[in-house]
Amino acid sequence: MTKPKTNSKSQRSKSSGKKATAGGKKPSRGRSRKTASRKTARHWGLRLASWSLVLTIWAGVILAGVVGWYAYDLPDVDSIEEMTRRPSIRLVSADGVQLASYGDFYGEPITVDQLPPHLPQAILAIEDRRFYSHFGIDLLGIARAMVRNVSAGRFVQGGSTITQQLAKNLFLSPDRTLKRKIQEALLAIRLEQRFTKDQILSLYMNRVFLGTGSFGFDAAARQYFGKPARDVTLYEAALLAGLLKAPSRYNPARDQARADSRTALVIGAMVDAGYISEAQARQSLQTKARGRPRAGRQARYFADWIMRQIEGYVGAVDDDLTIITTLNAHTQKVAEQELTALLEKQGAASAVEQGAVIVLSPNGAIRAMVGGRDYRSSQFNRATQALRQPGSAFKPFVFLAGLEQGMTPDTRMTDAPLRIKGWAPRNYGGRYYGDVTLREAMARSMNSVAVQVSERSGRENVAEVARRLGISSKLDTSASIALGTSEVTLLDLTGAYAAFANGGRGVWPYGIEEVRGRGGKLLFRRDGTGTGRVVARERLLMMNDMLSSVVSWGTGKAAQLDRRAAGKTGTSQDFRDAWFVGYTGELVAGVWFGNDSGAPMKKVTGSSLPAQLWQRVMTSALEGVTPQGVPGVGPATAPGDAIAAVERPGTLEAETSDAEESGGFIGRILKNLGVSGSGESQEPQRNWDPFRNDEDR
Repeated sequence: MTKPKTNSKSQRSKSSGKKATAGGKKPSRGRSRKTASRKTARHWGLRLASWSLVLTIWAGVILAGVVGWYAYDLPDVDSIEEMTRRPSIRLVSADGVQLASYGDFYGEPITVDQLPPHLPQAILAIEDRRFYSHFGIDLLGIARAMVRNVSAGRFVQGGSTITQQLAKNLFLSPDRTLKRKIQEALLAIRLEQRFTKDQILSLYMNRVFLGTGSFGFDAAARQYFGKPARDVTLYEAALLAGLLKAPSRYNPARDQARADSRTALVIGAMVDAGYISEAQARQSLQTKARGRPRAGRQARYFADWIMRQIEGYVGAVDDDLTIITTLNAHTQKVAEQELTALLEKQGAASAVEQGAVIVLSPNGAIRAMVGGRDYRSSQFNRATQALRQPGSAFKPFVFLAGLEQGMTPDTRMTDAPLRIKGWAPRNYGGRYYGDVTLREAMARSMNSVAVQVSERSGRENVAEVARRLGISSKLDTSASIALGTSEVTLLDLTGAYAAFANGGRGVWPYGIEEVRGRGGKLLFRRDGTGTGRVVARERLLMMNDMLSSVVSWGTGKAAQLDRRAAGKTGTSQDFRDAWFVGYTGELVAGVWFGNDSGAPMKKVTGSSLPAQLWQRVMTSALEGVTPQGVPGVGPATAPGDAIAAVERPGTLEAETSDAEESGGFIGRILKNLGVSGSGESQEPQRNWDPFRNDEDR
């Protein structure tokens, strides 16, 4: 019988197992468990390491993708020196005061080693104390900022380094986006690789914005303190460094107290950083610096007017410019303040909201320009852009045309009602003086006489005289031209009067003396002032005789100065516009009051607010200036109302006061005409007539 086959391998295994059991000890269960645990731990450790490696690789891939995505359109940091900027334009007054700046104002390029140590130290103390130790990104600073922001529950501190700020300022927008922050960090690292620390800090100091249009610490030092950055004191350096946080908020010219508080904080940071001692800090705080006062807001009207012309002088502006203007800072300030004060005091009661002032030298150089009550609320320049009816302020051109046709100041005419093809001009208050000279008619602003002079001289001749002297707007040659119904600008009208002050030469009002480019290169210098002689000397002396009578004893008495002056009042129909334009041997000035809407004022005439303002502005502007006199008009000085008898017409010598005038002056004429009462009582007409002007004051 055959035995069944067995699995020899299985038998050997069993046999072997029995022998081992029989010959040795029984295996420990605890040791088996430990072995199994170690195997499990190694298993999971391998799996964790494997997954960590995978995740690291994927994170690296994602990070590389993000960096690559945001780095794709990064600018080239090597082109930093070739970066363009808007040209800066600075306007400076004739007496050296900066009036305004446009574009990007940069000072001289500076490096760290050219500056007093306290300037870069102030910057580092308040902005980036570990600047010389980090690689462009301050991880410790970021962590500290995060902790402070979380504890405060709001954003109170940033972690950007100076290198990051430079990258943002030069290459990126200020938007707080993830893309901008990532690109800022990448650019910071590139900048650190490309430039040394001192180079980065120098670039930062030359390009950072510090308010008032200034970029860089040298420009800011010149703007705020009138000195280059290399000359700033410790306190001034700390003040400039304090501007980095918020230039407008800590501007010393705007809020000195807030600027001082911020500067003290910077000085404290410099002590904490070990840059200066406490004794140095106390000493610097005792010698505070004051920011330079800003130019008046109203000077912006003049600045805007200049900016609209500059390309006509130098072509396209593609480089830094310094424009030396004709403006006098003192006269400008006086004009601004006096206009504002008069409107605040009497504007509401007189129903007048706006005014404008022009002051010229006799050669046409603009010394002051005020285009309105407040530039911030309205940038419309009423001195150069507003076309308004000049009223009787236009009459000098009418009378000059008459003189050129053979009349004289002593030519006599009859001041009485007249009618021209259905049009009947009237005097102010309906009052007429009968037989008068042209001198009297000018002084008293008699409308009927002005119309007669215009008609005899020829209306086209009147318009030609006005254009010759400088009126550039369109003139209507209807009969009403004699009463100033054609609109003009204050600048044109004042410039036309300059010919009476300078000996008869026409001028073009101008505001630019020189234009210089970078480094002081001369690009333009004014040569010549006007159109040459426009009034013959004999006629000029006659005109000055008549116009000085206006101020001496006529409608412009409120404009009297301590020296000889001449001029003319003007009021358009229904008191919509009120003017006084006058001159001395030193200055020519024009004043306008009215409302932008054209609404009537409450009986404001040229003899009231305009003449008052003109007198105040001229008195202050001419303080300490030796009187030069008006050509052909008596001595240079004119004490009060003591006028030579030859200047005062015999028929009017009895007039010494308004009371006498209204109580029977030239009684015979008034009785014949049936007129009584003061000339101030006329009410404005309800129906506006463009061919009528009732001005007599």
